[in-house]
Amino acid sequence: MRWLDHREPMPDSLRGAVIALGNFDGFHRGHQAVAGEAIRWAQAEGRPSIIATFDPHPVTFFKPDLAPFKLTTLEQRQELYLAAGATAMLVFHFDAELAGTSAEDFIQAILIDRFGAHGVVTGGDFTFGKGAKGNVDLLRTLGGELGLQSRVVAAVSEGDEVVSSSRIRAALRDGDPQEAARLLTRPFAIRGIVEHGDKRGRTIGYPTANLGVEDYLRPKYGIYAVTGRILATGEVLQGAANIGIRPQFEPPKELLEPFFFDFSGDLYGQEIEVAFHHYLRGEAKFDSLEALIEQMDKDCAEARRLLSSR
Repeated sequence: MRWLDHREPMPDSLRGAVIALGNFDGFHRGHQAVAGEAIRWAQAEGRPSIIATFDPHPVTFFKPDLAPFKLTTLEQRQELYLAAGATAMLVFHFDAELAGTSAEDFIQAILIDRFGAHGVVTGGDFTFGKGAKGNVDLLRTLGGELGLQSRVVAAVSEGDEVVSSSRIRAALRDGDPQEAARLLTRPFAIRGIVEHGDKRGRTIGYPTANLGVEDYLRPKYGIYAVTGRILATGEVLQGAANIGIRPQFEPPKELLEPFFFDFSGDLYGQEIEVAFHHYLRGEAKFDSLEALIEQMDKDCAEARRLLSSR
């Protein structure tokens, strides 16, 4: 799949594409509906389909001190967009120049002149341009006058509630990865390179693969039943993981620490993805190392039970 930069000219082979416009960080059910409409439209007319995203998220650009809230990395998004059937991923690098681009110039200079877009598909609440002055009405009127077609996809709802990234983030912060997975159509997953740690896990019979949490949203700290995927080989492992600051040990350090059952290989330096399936309990500090190990035995047994139906 092609990875495109909005600052660069569009390759000739991808001009005339239908573009799904949005941030699409979580690529949840609502995002999938917008992207799906763009892909179907493009396929019906024999055109390329492109799914756009913004990096950094515009909210992060305007509020850099905001707590991390990413649901996916660009690499994860690329894989999701490819699986959806898109021809390419377009990354809008959100900076001061893009933030200062008027809505009219975004349509004329970027979508039409630079990209040669045939059509765009958005959700009904999509805004763009300086001061977020652009909206679906401007796309329809000004875009239509300039030959750019547009379609709007209604929000995906469940009763009175709209499927949204905010709902997914709230579910994860509340320790409900199953609700998040239902809205995402897949488990929330953190991807990273396995780091060398203090190796305390090895001394108590629970060697872990240590990952930094980076810019991901922090799910509720605690113990989870997880699966891990080794990206280089595709091997999938089952396990239990702690995410948090490890209150049993000093000094506190925020980490994701999965322990994979029945695995004895070397993961240092490898890229893995850890998917969160079930929340087991919160982080706790125990009176002794023996008490910690006893609880870890129980956690792993429960994680095995919960994951056994997968």
